[in-house]
Amino acid sequence: MIKQFFEHARDHHEGHRHFRHGFGHGFGRGMGGWGGRARRGDVKFLVLEVLAEGPRHGYEIIRAIEERRGFRPSPGSIYPTLQMLEDGGFVTSAEVDGKRVYTLAESGRELLANRTADPDADSEDAPDPRRQLWMSMGKLAGAAASARDSDEATLTRVRTILDRARKEIYGILATDEA
Repeated sequence: MIKQFFEHARDHHEGHRHFRHGFGHGFGRGMGGWGGRARRGDVKFLVLEVLAEGPRHGYEIIRAIEERRGFRPSPGSIYPTLQMLEDGGFVTSAEVDGKRVYTLAESGRELLANRTADPDADSEDAPDPRRQLWMSMGKLAGAAASARDSDEATLTRVRTILDRARKEIYGILATDEA
């Protein structure tokens, strides 16, 4: 029932302008999460991967995914996924210091281990070029942000690279006949 609700909400809202054009044409819902959303089915594996490292509560899972994958999943995608995984016996949860902490169950380890080594191997399920662009933007933003505490010379070099990349992108877009 919950899955049907979220699928309906996704299908209903995908056609609406504010869901498609938050940051440039066709890139999701703005800058709330670099990288847009994960493909359907990926979120459960991202959660399982994080929990394979040890027990965590929901926001720790969200932060870990953001650090690894360059996009921040919403609580609205993580918490229903955690509930589904718990209902399926793939994770367990317990109240610890006022927070619900999730732990990977043995069946969750098996599910993760049986996942194909290359999730993009199936050409029908290959990532959307827009999603790939979002992921690259997130990685670039992370790299640039990590330079913020650097010395002045490094900051100047990083800024020069970013400015050159921006100009090259505008050059490509100016010649694009799409």
